[in-house]
Amino acid sequence: MSLRKILLVAGTGSAIDWYDFFIYGTAAALVFNKLFFPADDPLVGTLLAFTTFAVGFAARPIGGVIFGHVGDKLGRKPALVTTLFLMGISTTLIGLLPSYATIGVAAPIILVALRLLQGIAVGGQWAGGALIATENAPPEKRGLYGSFAQIGVAAGLFLSTGVFLLVGALISEQAFLSWGWRVPFLLSVVLVGIAFYAQLALDETAPMKNVQRRGEQSRSPVLDVVIHHWRTVALGAGSIVVIGTSFYLFGTYFLSYGTTVLGLPRSLLLNGVLVGAALQFVAIPLCGALSDRIGRRTVYLVGAVALGLWVWPAFLLLESGSAVAVIAAIAVGEVLVALVYGPQAALFAELFTARLRYSGASLGYQIGTLVGGALTPLIATALYARWGSFVPVAGWVVLTAVASFVSVVVMSETARTQLDDEAPSPDADESRTSDLRPEPA
Repeated sequence: MSLRKILLVAGTGSAIDWYDFFIYGTAAALVFNKLFFPADDPLVGTLLAFTTFAVGFAARPIGGVIFGHVGDKLGRKPALVTTLFLMGISTTLIGLLPSYATIGVAAPIILVALRLLQGIAVGGQWAGGALIATENAPPEKRGLYGSFAQIGVAAGLFLSTGVFLLVGALISEQAFLSWGWRVPFLLSVVLVGIAFYAQLALDETAPMKNVQRRGEQSRSPVLDVVIHHWRTVALGAGSIVVIGTSFYLFGTYFLSYGTTVLGLPRSLLLNGVLVGAALQFVAIPLCGALSDRIGRRTVYLVGAVALGLWVWPAFLLLESGSAVAVIAAIAVGEVLVALVYGPQAALFAELFTARLRYSGASLGYQIGTLVGGALTPLIATALYARWGSFVPVAGWVVLTAVASFVSVVVMSETARTQLDDEAPSPDADESRTSDLRPEPA
């Protein structure tokens, strides 16, 4: 497969897919608490909106299981294409959903159902895009190629924030709450076109072709991973907890905290996210390429420490109210996330053999982001409501940074691992673990 196709499918498809997922988070912080969860207490509405935000994360491991099975049995291509279709359709339907004032309690129920579909889709998509990139990469550039799929996250955050910012600037606040918020969701129909292109343009990766040619697909890849490779999955999940926590703290919770607690202008906070996403877009491939040179673990560990330290001055800068300080608080945080996010696709691909790679990578990634990403806006809002201070919130980030640091320290370095490895014969006993990579030491 040509580099151009890898960039287009892994990068563009991931960008639009994550755009769809992120616009929900932005809308939950700014709109859904008013339109779908009306309450006398604004804090209650915000908590309910962030609860549905977390529902999407809760569904991501389900998507990882479903599409991990498809990806390891039928191939990376059909799994990836299906997830792109599912995300595009479910997000477009959110843009067409009537509010609570129109159809009552049915509105939040349907919203939660569509959020579940979003979660299932993104839960299966990430590994597809990551493996399309890494399994087609030269060994010495696997971190760089894998970062193509990761770039999509920064691009999706930039696009989702930019669209909300643009729509909010062009129309009145009343019009924004009435219909303007729907525009970002309806634009996601573009992802359906990307899925059609991927179906026509993609080739299956060489490692997966080798598995299929030999007839060595696992009868139950997810079960094999859970039974025989659970420790690797657990360490992988632990390694990325800080990614989800930091990413959604700076990109989602700060929007709610800044507007509802500090009274900062929504446009200022969105500008901070926009600047951070643009810088992160550049930093992710640089960090991925750096991990090819000095190893995945070194880059990861520096990133975990940096995020655990930065959260404290970030809150202080945000509370200062200065435009420059607010933008710096968010933007620097998002850039530091790139240190752990840039090498992550390559690291996860290198942890598992080809016959179980989609399932193993999906489960580790989705479990980690469920703990770190899904709970962060909800935990942060609840902690501030209980203590009236940002200190417990910052402490939560430090806790996840420590968890990721320890997980990566326990791992072995994977940067020189071969992906297209030898697999056992077709009649090998499925209970054997010789076809699995050694557990991290």
